[in-house]
Amino acid sequence: MAFRPEVAGPLCALAETLLRDDSTLSRGERELIAAYVSSLNECVYCKTSHGAYAAAQLEGGATLVAQVEQDPATAPIDDKLRALLAIAAAVQRGGRHVTEADVAAARELGATDLEIHDTVLIAAAFCMFNRYVDGLATWTPTDPAVYRQMAERMVEHGYLGIVRTLPGADASAAA
Repeated sequence: MAFRPEVAGPLCALAETLLRDDSTLSRGERELIAAYVSSLNECVYCKTSHGAYAAAQLEGGATLVAQVEQDPATAPIDDKLRALLAIAAAVQRGGRHVTEADVAAARELGATDLEIHDTVLIAAAFCMFNRYVDGLATWTPTDPAVYRQMAERMVEHGYLGIVRTLPGADASAAA
């Protein structure tokens, strides 16, 4: 992000919209979807950072995030979120893997069309973000405390707040 702040602005604006704007899915739930897709893609940086962001905003914290990443079918989450995670996993395998049955199951469990749309877009965006991060061999901290600190800043300032602090960032690039 620091290397190309002019790219960081639009990417962070997308993340801000998908993960933090008003929604019937909580910020923690949306971060959990991002972390889950990142774990499926084996992107350690995104799995760990978005897992920390989710943990900071969900009852159950890091334990819940780990349970979802391990097996959403047995994690202590509601059935609607479980169905949305199944859709996210299908998107991760490839957009055409999302079936009418997946969508119908999510709707049956109370998911709205907007929630399904946003789940698909979060999953698709994180497939791109994961490849971007891993393709550039982004530095991945190993100290969990670093991710907890990042989560505190993210919860308080959001994605656009962080991009504005990058060296060479123009505040208008993040708007």
